[in-house]
Amino acid sequence: MRRLPGLVDFWDWWRGCLAAWLPRDWRDLLGWAHDRLLLCRQADELLVLWEGDGRLRELARIPVVGDSLDLDRLLAARAAALPRWWLLPTASGLRRRLRLPASASRHLRQVVGFEIDRQTPFAAGEVHYDARTIGHSDDGQIDVEIVVVPRRVLDRELGGQGETPAALAGIDLADAQGRPLGFNLLPPAQRRRRTDPLRRWNLLLAAVALLAIGGAGHQVLKNRSDAADALQRRVEAESAQARQVAAQRGRLSALVEGAAFLDRVRAARPTVVEVWDEATHRLPEGTWLEKFSIEGDQLLLVGSSGDAPSLIERMEGAPLWRKPALAGTLQSDPASGRNRFTVTAQLAGGASSATETADGDPGTE
Repeated sequence: MRRLPGLVDFWDWWRGCLAAWLPRDWRDLLGWAHDRLLLCRQADELLVLWEGDGRLRELARIPVVGDSLDLDRLLAARAAALPRWWLLPTASGLRRRLRLPASASRHLRQVVGFEIDRQTPFAAGEVHYDARTIGHSDDGQIDVEIVVVPRRVLDRELGGQGETPAALAGIDLADAQGRPLGFNLLPPAQRRRRTDPLRRWNLLLAAVALLAIGGAGHQVLKNRSDAADALQRRVEAESAQARQVAAQRGRLSALVEGAAFLDRVRAARPTVVEVWDEATHRLPEGTWLEKFSIEGDQLLLVGSSGDAPSLIERMEGAPLWRKPALAGTLQSDPASGRNRFTVTAQLAGGASSATETADGDPGTE
């Protein structure tokens, strides 16, 4: 997969911004401190500088005796482990500024290599050089600064100082104040890169952390899924219970309404006892009842009486019924001297579908 343009630059910028906010111990732990040792020649001494957090600190001035120096033995363990850069004096090289098309930024070092012959009195094979972009113009071009150091000057600086390009992470040029410019004059193939001895362990720990995060995420999703399933089952169970309760409530409401309707009907219609009491007071002496029946709002009296023709007159005017009438004709009974009768009336209070019946033999004498 091709690398996205500018991704590395964005990563370096973001990491630098983040590192600026972190404590020094954290930057050392993450490997973002970017401290380095700067070696430079001053007369017969080798000056060792520690560069960190944008500041230079002198560590040692070591007299150069013989052809080589064992810096690993002379320096502390932490300082000896830092990447080593050779710092050339300002007069050792040339600095030039160029304006190039913006497309040249992707292969800046190769493009600048073709400009060495025109911009300097040296051929490209006779120098060490480096370049960097220092600005962008509105016309779609970029401003580039290049540094060129002849090989013979570099060989003279490094000769007899115990350092070879193979042992160095880079070669930089000092400015007028003696501070490094931020270039690396070594070709990329000759730059020594530090290898982190804990890199494999860090990669392994990172893989384990990713697996742990993935497992934790999967477990969280599973827990959420199980909780959602349990909630769904609970909702379904409570929904079924709620439907059952609603059905029972509907039946109870229907029963209550029916009972209320019956109560209203009963309240509007006289009771059997009241009708019976009213009838016994209105029937003439010598009257026997064989049947006393209330069907809905119909009153039925069947019996025999010695004064049957006056029954209708006696029954009229009662507040508990209306429209009393004989059903059929009177039938005389020669044995008892009474007439059989059937009297009907409509109870007061309206119609009803209920049926209340009472049968009896004794009557009123």
